[in-house]
Amino acid sequence: MKHWFITTDGSLKARWKKAFPEASILTPHTLSDRLQPADVVWLLTTVEEWHALIGAVTTKGAIAVVMSYAPDDREALKALDLGARGYVHTLAASDVLKQVALVVSNQGVWVGQALLAKVLGGSFKALQQQGEGSDYQYSECLEQLTERERGVALAVAKGATNKEVARQLDITERTVKAHLSAIFKKLTVRDRLQLILKLAPVSEQTAN
Repeated sequence: MKHWFITTDGSLKARWKKAFPEASILTPHTLSDRLQPADVVWLLTTVEEWHALIGAVTTKGAIAVVMSYAPDDREALKALDLGARGYVHTLAASDVLKQVALVVSNQGVWVGQALLAKVLGGSFKALQQQGEGSDYQYSECLEQLTERERGVALAVAKGATNKEVARQLDITERTVKAHLSAIFKKLTVRDRLQLILKLAPVSEQTAN
């Protein structure tokens, strides 16, 4: 795994070098030739068309982390929706960058604790307001799932662990995992956070 930085001026900051001594600069033009699966690409939002580059990175099987000098919740959610696995301040300390790299390299998502709390809290509240009612079953998103998968998806979106979902639905944890795999595939999401992001707009539209 190699760390690449795509910047406007083609330079590496000292804190980036400290975090990843072997890091190198990558340009949009050399991306397809040099990028390898599982590499981590740190993409600055000051780069023109940065949002389009996320797709180019993920298409190669690499991991995209977006960096911003002025982190914004909406921008972060947009980056995640486009396929990035991380969103962090451009001037984050080297230790933080190492943590981000560890998380995203292990199939996790990094957006910072403050934004994560907002996403989980807001989505949980919206889903709680709707309960388990039939309002969801006609949504464009959830209609792709079976009745049991909808139950699992909504429980997970509310913050339930696999064990809690199994207890609530009277099924085994193994069955919960199987349902989640099917749900992730059908809704084209990678993990619990993306599932919440996928369902949150649905709950807000239904509530209005």
